[in-house]
Amino acid sequence: MGILNVTPDSFSDGGQYLDVEAAVAHGLALFADGADLVDVGGESTRPGAQRASVETELARVLPVVGRLTAAGVPVSVDTMRAEVAVAAVAAGAVLVNDVSGGLADPGMLPAVAALDVDYVAMHWRGHSDRMADLADYGDVVTDVTTELAERLAAAIAAGVAADRVILDPGLGFAKTAVHNWALLRGLPSLAALGRPLLVGASRKRFLGELLAGPEGPRPVGERDDAGLAITALLAAAGVWGVRTHTARPQRDAISVAARLSVGNPFGGAADR
Repeated sequence: MGILNVTPDSFSDGGQYLDVEAAVAHGLALFADGADLVDVGGESTRPGAQRASVETELARVLPVVGRLTAAGVPVSVDTMRAEVAVAAVAAGAVLVNDVSGGLADPGMLPAVAALDVDYVAMHWRGHSDRMADLADYGDVVTDVTTELAERLAAAIAAGVAADRVILDPGLGFAKTAVHNWALLRGLPSLAALGRPLLVGASRKRFLGELLAGPEGPRPVGERDDAGLAITALLAAAGVWGVRTHTARPQRDAISVAARLSVGNPFGGAADR
């Protein structure tokens, strides 16, 4: 899943693709480089971010979704709002990627059920301006697994078909670096919920902290090699998908992992 942020304030590439033409060109490039989905988002969820209005989010997202889908690019929409999800699917999106797992908008799960599209439910505890205060867990793997199981049950209760749901542990969302690494090691617990897993580690702060030098954390633009290592390991384990800022290098890492993989505990496609 290739990331396409049509925002002025995303942590890695804020402002680069706010212009429709620039966004469409980048989406086409991601697809050409091997992204199976281009994930278009019009609201930053970086730590501390303030919410965009629904009107602003729609204005950012819809022209890009429409242009990309018209060009044959499979598009997902990264949104917490039912209204945006409905409009984006009408414009051609085939998947709703909701970082709140249906908690930010009570209309989201019923809307997704009516849309009959695939749905990513991420682990989430609150909006970006306060999520750092919510990173309190007894055991992060157990707690995230329990809370995602609740979101899966809520989606099914709202009418979303179970086989439409993909789960995401939400690395960096109300989680410290220690939490993120524990979740990556503990993915089999999440896989036991019986749904495919999407993991988004690309360029995140915990990678910068891991690679820190005398001057502090590794800058955002210099974290891609570490992200490739995570992609290869996840692909070897059979995780359903990774959400990343680049596509071709990730596809290369996945190909290598698939060729070398001898075990596949998550039941994905790594041994094809």
